[in-house]
Amino acid sequence: MSLDKKPLCQLPNPHFYNQLIFPIVIWMAIITPVTAQTTRRSTPPPQPIVQASEGDGYILGAGDRLKIDIFNVQEFSGEYQVLPNGTVNLPLVGAVGVQGRTLGQAERAISARYNPVLQQPVITVSLLVPRPIRVAVSGEVNRPGTYTVPAATGATEVNVPSLTRTIQLAEGVTQAADLRNVQIRRKRPVGNTADEVIQVNLWELLRTGNLQQDVRLQDGDSILIPATTAVNLEEAQQLAAANFAARNNRPLKITVVGQVNRPGPYTLIEGAVGQRDQLINPNLLQVPSVTRAIQVAGGITQQADIRNIQVRRLTRLGAPQVIKLDFWKLLKGGDVLQDLPLQDGDTIEIPVATLVNDSEITELATASFSPDRITVNISGEVERPGAVSLQPNTPLNQAILTAGGFTRKAVKREVTLIRLNPNGTVTKRDVAINLEQGVNDQNNPALRNNDIIIVRKTGFSTFIDRANDVLGPITGLTNFFRIFGF
Repeated sequence: MSLDKKPLCQLPNPHFYNQLIFPIVIWMAIITPVTAQTTRRSTPPPQPIVQASEGDGYILGAGDRLKIDIFNVQEFSGEYQVLPNGTVNLPLVGAVGVQGRTLGQAERAISARYNPVLQQPVITVSLLVPRPIRVAVSGEVNRPGTYTVPAATGATEVNVPSLTRTIQLAEGVTQAADLRNVQIRRKRPVGNTADEVIQVNLWELLRTGNLQQDVRLQDGDSILIPATTAVNLEEAQQLAAANFAARNNRPLKITVVGQVNRPGPYTLIEGAVGQRDQLINPNLLQVPSVTRAIQVAGGITQQADIRNIQVRRLTRLGAPQVIKLDFWKLLKGGDVLQDLPLQDGDTIEIPVATLVNDSEITELATASFSPDRITVNISGEVERPGAVSLQPNTPLNQAILTAGGFTRKAVKREVTLIRLNPNGTVTKRDVAINLEQGVNDQNNPALRNNDIIIVRKTGFSTFIDRANDVLGPITGLTNFFRIFGF
């Protein structure tokens, strides 16, 4: 009987090793990171020239120039332009639609296209050069309409067109603009239907320098600048000095009515010369104002009520605005806010004063918005009788000297002053003139426009003149009296 010997250890089937090794290889492939990138870079991704996150809301469109970085795949990275059909042509994957997407949405769309080709692709999309955008501007601007706004390209950066820059293209806001309630209507990205309305307060930009209010615009934006319901005189001065207000060299067509010497329509043109209805302004930084319009209209009359001046203004929607001004505050207190900056189409109305104070009339005569010269008529015994042009508030004695002084036949101690008062009445009084005294109401009053001065003859001169009229043929009578010094 023979006994079979069993091996101490039986070797497994050769196929066993193949069955064991294959799962191990698969398991190692799973836990070991494997990428399809061909090269590795130790440096981080480059910083874009203009970085805009998805929250920035910039909507891509045809003409935008992009920088697309695929991390660790340098040969696929580069600059690309959005084609007219709204796509970019990329290596391996071809055309990818980015029209109407934000930068973040474009990154995800490109990543989705590269997922079958690259493992875990890291995509960064940056805006290099924004396309020119087309926007609409309406409301209180000088030239409403649609505008194509190019991107501002500097040496190191590219700026997307801003709100204030677009307003400048529309030749600035009017004085009736409500800067606290500017609205920007914007189409939302792909997948949204309702438009977005952005509220902007440009007064925050003017007062505090809040640049967030100078919103970056997008293609298709609509800007609405409404009219204010009440004009603030202080804010009107600040608005006129803003860089997005109307340019100072724009011709303004205005009308001045009421108590001015030459009422009517006028065109105020900066720097123009030689025309009576045009305002000359050597300082182009100065905005045309009410005082300057009154000056070109010949100045106020003596009947003017400067406490109740009104400026009537039409908004773009046709609603009228009435702005009340008190020029007495300007004259006495130096309140320059009363000198309202004007805009095209304004009408300035100066009413008639119901109560007149003589001292106020004298003070008003030297104001900058009063006439530079007054006309006084001098008749009687002066060397050059007639109308003379004088400065406002010229005293009586200076007027007589301007007319050549008294003649030999004049009554030199007293003259008659006839004055047309602002209330329509006429006063006549004899003034005991003293040529050596200063200005005073009793003996040497200050003159007003259209005053009449009568210098009478002496009684004896009157007798001689009448005698000559009667005894004209007897020529020796006059010569006889002249012998005795008459």
